[in-house]
Amino acid sequence: MEALGYAEGRNMVIEWRFADGKYERLLELAAELARLQVDSIVTDGTPATIAAQKASAAIPIVMGAVADPVGSGLVKSLGRPGGNTTGLSNIGAEVSSKNLESLLRMVPALTRVALLVNPDNQSHSAILKNVQDAAQKAKLKVLPIESRTQTEIDSAFFRMAREKVGAVIILIDPYFNQQQRQIAELAAKHRLPSIASVRGYAEAGGLMSYGQNLADSYRRAATYVDKIFKGAKPGDLPVEQSTRLEMFINRKTAKALGITIPQELLIRADEVIE
Repeated sequence: MEALGYAEGRNMVIEWRFADGKYERLLELAAELARLQVDSIVTDGTPATIAAQKASAAIPIVMGAVADPVGSGLVKSLGRPGGNTTGLSNIGAEVSSKNLESLLRMVPALTRVALLVNPDNQSHSAILKNVQDAAQKAKLKVLPIESRTQTEIDSAFFRMAREKVGAVIILIDPYFNQQQRQIAELAAKHRLPSIASVRGYAEAGGLMSYGQNLADSYRRAATYVDKIFKGAKPGDLPVEQSTRLEMFINRKTAKALGITIPQELLIRADEVIE
């Protein structure tokens, strides 16, 4: 926003609201913002966007990063979203199936993979189906495990160990992003190769990440807010889908797991974290 000529306290006020992983609080927080009659609401993820839409059908909503906004019913189409919502789509479903492919290249003998799923994230059903379809073609068994709290994440990894899965995919989710260090440490503790869709996961000690640059998405979200402030209607602003994907591999984690990183992944990686 600063690059677009805005400065907090001079010509812009930001009202921050955080649910701290408690998705049941989102509607209450969105209602607070609606009562303040803010000029726009920027959301992080599908649950927050749904809450904002329930709170107001008039206040413009800008999605910072949402998986499958059309399938989730948030917009009518990417080209003409209609209503009061527009912004960025994170193509989470497509990326998650690619994550499965990357894991298979890293662990060719893989036969059984776990998926860490947040049952409170409405986009995860579509992402899960996409991964299951890809797994079926590769003749892999998929074990979806639901988690929505720190304790449940701990329990999820103990279950993965009992079920003898060979690797785990962390579905893209704002709460899982917040807990990426906990998840990476648990994956290391249980010696599970793992992949997520955000760079921070590999930096936190996870084996690898593949997905969009979320920081770039939120920088692009600022341009939507700017256009809305200047009179544009959100329903007329097409939803953007990033086509640039990044791969990060943690060499230290691979070595600890006894994995030799294939040359094709080393070539594709944007960065190999030492």
